[in-house]
Amino acid sequence: MIAPHYPVVIVGAGPTGLTAAILLARYGVECLVLDRWDGVYPQPRAVHLDDEVYRILARLGLAEEFAEISRPARGLRLVDRDMTILAEFRRDNARNPHGFPQANMFDQPELETLLRAGLTRHDGVSMCGNSVVTRVEHGRDHVRVDFTDRVSGEQRTVRADYVLGCDGANSTVRTSIGSAMEDLGFEQRWLVVDIATDADLAQWEGVHQVCDPVRAATYMRIGDTRYRWEFRLRPGECAATYADLDTLRPLIAPWTANVADTDLELIRVADYTFRAQLADRWRDRRVFLLGDAAHLTPPFIGQGMGAGLRDASNVTWKLAGVLGGTLPESCLDTYQRERKSHAKSMIRLAVGVGRAMTEGGEFGNVLRRRVAPMARWIPGLNAKVTDSVTPPLRPSGFVEPGLRRGLAGTLCPNPVLDVDGRRLDAQAPGLFLVVTSTPPTPGQRYEIERRGAVVVTAAPESELGRWLARGHAVAAIVRPDRTVMRAGRSLSAVFTTLPTFLLTNESACNTK
Repeated sequence: MIAPHYPVVIVGAGPTGLTAAILLARYGVECLVLDRWDGVYPQPRAVHLDDEVYRILARLGLAEEFAEISRPARGLRLVDRDMTILAEFRRDNARNPHGFPQANMFDQPELETLLRAGLTRHDGVSMCGNSVVTRVEHGRDHVRVDFTDRVSGEQRTVRADYVLGCDGANSTVRTSIGSAMEDLGFEQRWLVVDIATDADLAQWEGVHQVCDPVRAATYMRIGDTRYRWEFRLRPGECAATYADLDTLRPLIAPWTANVADTDLELIRVADYTFRAQLADRWRDRRVFLLGDAAHLTPPFIGQGMGAGLRDASNVTWKLAGVLGGTLPESCLDTYQRERKSHAKSMIRLAVGVGRAMTEGGEFGNVLRRRVAPMARWIPGLNAKVTDSVTPPLRPSGFVEPGLRRGLAGTLCPNPVLDVDGRRLDAQAPGLFLVVTSTPPTPGQRYEIERRGAVVVTAAPESELGRWLARGHAVAAIVRPDRTVMRAGRSLSAVFTTLPTFLLTNESACNTK
């Protein structure tokens, strides 16, 4: 019997895998999602995403639904072990170049429920739960995926043109391609506590970071009634040491002193080892690694889950183009080149922040007490701490900085473009854009549209026009993931490098 065939098989139905599946579905790419669980994994894990990642959720058609389950965070407060405020960095969520608050707290199971519901709106996506992938093997012109039904024990096989390994830190797909995790030199054990309560904790509505080498801690409100604490564990401690509210009370007391235990519902206590790791290879021929299968980030800057969604956003439009026959297969080489260096930069930033807040012994503690209160006097520091902008992607076949990097590799902003309130991302979603402050000639417009792109003319005084001016450019090619491919001072010089991407809409690439 010939095994069923799918253009893409996605292993893992967490946020990364589900995001990849929806993005592919919007291009009409048929895919199969395999996951070891039958439904949403019920335990909360990730709790934060920034406006760049929120923008990806909007591309999935889930912005309004996510707004209902999330709450903007107001910034970061540094405190010492006595809860004395060392510094406070407030975030202005009205400043949102991508159209959404720069920091957003949420409950991961609720997000995954939204993603699964979003997946059901698209034809051509099959979900198979209770499926444990046991082998991923390249054939001559396909990839073979073997998996076992956890309930019946039945062994099954499917074939795929491409496989996306979104199966987490203990990835079977990563093992199958012989990729290994590189240790970036950070490992700490932390206790994670999730509590629900209707009581008013009367706390500042931002993230509280306790800078203490003995018991570093983080507190944050993640929902109307949900709260998260993280405490660094001492040697010999584990989750069992703090199995109930009685044993947790000394840790959470600074925030819950006026709330009775009867008003607190303990949702979860777990111990985690926070690591900084990066896979040495993210691709082997037709198999790709995404999310925690490719990188592990300490949680200090809240970028772990978001990195996986960035992976999905990066690779899916390229796969759609290859499967649709309008992009060369070699373009898939740009995925690791662009994403690996970006992920490594974010991991290093998280490690640096974590060490600055939690290490150095008593000397570090004294130094933080003296230095942190002076932070508010440093020009621009508050903006740096609260800004959600991430590094530009490194040069590749789809990032062409020219002699000066300028805008290439950065995200194009997402301003409102018309009186109906439609933003840039609503203009030809899923396609290339040519953003220009110089109106094209009829011949230029014809050539741009012939290659499957859409022209967006930005008035010089508009937000988009000012963005071009700051980048010393009059025109930019903006990729389907809204990263700038190339920008320059001449529209003619820019659009001649525009690749052909013949998709009239996000459902035009039908590869069934």
